[in-house]
Amino acid sequence: MTTGRSGRTVRDLRRGNRSAVLQRLYFGGPMSRQELGPATGLSSGSVSNVVGELVADGLLEEAGVVDSDGGRPRTLLRVAPGSAHMIGVDVGETRVRVELFDLALTELARSELPLLPRGCYDVGPIVDHVEQGIAAVLAEAGVGTGRLLGVGVGVPGIVDRGAPGGAVVHGQTIGWDGVPLEELLRATGALPAEVPYIIDNGARTLGQAEMWFGAGRGARDAVVVLFGSGVGASLITDGSPDGGTTQGTPLEWGHLTVCVRGRRCRCGALGCLEAYTGAESLLARWAERGGGPVDCVDEEEALAALLTAAGSGDPVAGDVLEETAEYLGAGLSDLINLFRPERILIGGWAGLMLGPRILPAVREHAARYSLRHPAGRVTVGLGSLGPDAVTVGAATLPLSEFFASGGRRAAPAAHTEPPGWRTALEVRKP
Repeated sequence: MTTGRSGRTVRDLRRGNRSAVLQRLYFGGPMSRQELGPATGLSSGSVSNVVGELVADGLLEEAGVVDSDGGRPRTLLRVAPGSAHMIGVDVGETRVRVELFDLALTELARSELPLLPRGCYDVGPIVDHVEQGIAAVLAEAGVGTGRLLGVGVGVPGIVDRGAPGGAVVHGQTIGWDGVPLEELLRATGALPAEVPYIIDNGARTLGQAEMWFGAGRGARDAVVVLFGSGVGASLITDGSPDGGTTQGTPLEWGHLTVCVRGRRCRCGALGCLEAYTGAESLLARWAERGGGPVDCVDEEEALAALLTAAGSGDPVAGDVLEETAEYLGAGLSDLINLFRPERILIGGWAGLMLGPRILPAVREHAARYSLRHPAGRVTVGLGSLGPDAVTVGAATLPLSEFFASGGRRAAPAAHTEPPGWRTALEVRKP
């Protein structure tokens, strides 16, 4: 195999060229072959060769024609949405959500299975939920596994990929101490061995979704906050301004100490930010002060009741929200002073519910507690992808690997693929 001075092989170069064309068309919209050259930095000959391969593989398709200045009309190309599928899984606080997407991240099917009793994070039932959800969405959409790039799974906690059996999850707040989640999921036999499970922190999957498709587009440095029962964050540095394969670093921000000898957090420590800003603690503080609905069955319903009470002039509910806004703003100030991001985006179901009410106060407190210079360059806003953002972000995990490989993975065994698909999946020798 030929190797250049940089150590890159011909195979590496071909994979990089394929990846560049795929990503430019995916994030930049339909383009002609003539436009792809300047957009990717590839020569016209390289573009022609790569496009020919990708069209033959079934990964690109025509998307109409445009007139050129006096010349022949130019054919536009796009990534073929139906050429591959991804599954995203959100192991959430009240349920496991599983969604099937095509390559354009259009949702094809979904399954939601509640955690019963509420908040029960026993590993066995969660693995069963993921297995059942995968089977349900594939059956609903009538999709096989031959075109499935992988299953991305967003979880609470720290994910260690160094274990021999695959990703291990350390989720102290949910009672997971070194859970071999990838090995357990693989043992279910829900998918063929060549279809990967890619597990990551839920805040990071949220961050990647917002940076690729949501309110983070255009920013190079951002922090995306996941605000649900608890809180977490993802730090993105040196990101791509037009989307791309930007990846963030998950931060256990919710366990930053904001009050020495303060309230006990569900992680067991005292004074964590999560003990003052997560929906669980917010509702607990409301109840301690004599508020709280009687008939609510879950946190989302209870939080809606709190907002209604505050909107009706209930002083206790109003005080709890103001206190939450101040703690959240103070927590954001630490992120501002430490990382100096361009943007901070607040997502998660609780963040999106509370945002319209408390965001102005959060901004005010964040600025007050921050140093002036970094505070002057940051904007604080809400995520734009809604409550499904973690699931969408989880689906981008196999999509990222697909791009990095130039649109290839090991060919599935014992599946029938349409013409050209096996070529697209197999790793070809140069």
